[in-house]
Amino acid sequence: MSKALQQLLYKMADDALIIGHRNSEWTGIGPMLEEDLAFSSMAQDKIGHALALYTILHEHLGQPHPDKLGFMRSEAEFTCCQLVELPIGEYDFSLMRHFLFDHAELLRYEMLTNSSFLPLAQLAKKVKGEIKYHVLHADTFLKQLARGTEESKARMQSGLNYTWPYALGIFEATDNEQDLTAQNVFTGEEELKKRWLEKVSLIINNAGLTVPKVEESKIVYGGRKGYHSEYLKPLLDEMTEVVRLDPSAEW
Repeated sequence: MSKALQQLLYKMADDALIIGHRNSEWTGIGPMLEEDLAFSSMAQDKIGHALALYTILHEHLGQPHPDKLGFMRSEAEFTCCQLVELPIGEYDFSLMRHFLFDHAELLRYEMLTNSSFLPLAQLAKKVKGEIKYHVLHADTFLKQLARGTEESKARMQSGLNYTWPYALGIFEATDNEQDLTAQNVFTGEEELKKRWLEKVSLIINNAGLTVPKVEESKIVYGGRKGYHSEYLKPLLDEMTEVVRLDPSAEW
């Protein structure tokens, strides 16, 4: 089970680290001051979640120190989904990514509160409370913009259409996932996807938007296997520029 558990923790941590970095890029350029603060705060939370997961990997599964996991791995060693790698673009895209990703995160952590792996269950009980506020923020702005002007509604629908195939890639199953379900560590990506589809589809429809229909062949997979978009490596280069000046230093 240890291999499957490692894969679960790595992909969760990598997702959180990369989306945290992306959210931080809104600092100083948000459409209003409150959104500068909101995205900055959510970025801090996400990076904190990543640190907690990397720490579990280090302390309980014998993986390297969290700093090495976060800053000293190559692009191919990351297992984040491609959704989190994409540049922040316009606010409509970042908001839609935020909405789709954080609903998946909240449901995942709610499921993990019952995990048989105690360190993860304990973390999930803490983290889900933080992500509830992320989801509340996303839901509020999605509804306001979807029900706003014709332009705001059209932009939100366009953002949804673009983001949806990437969002479905969140639920790309990793090898040996059956070991997690057998040991009651995690119910699995398919069950998470089912719950997510029910939840976000209801909100999207109630907001007056349309859930896209995407063929299986159009879903953006690969991230969980180490295959990434063209945007991840430049992001990692920027994120690790300082620490790579002297990898042996204590920062």
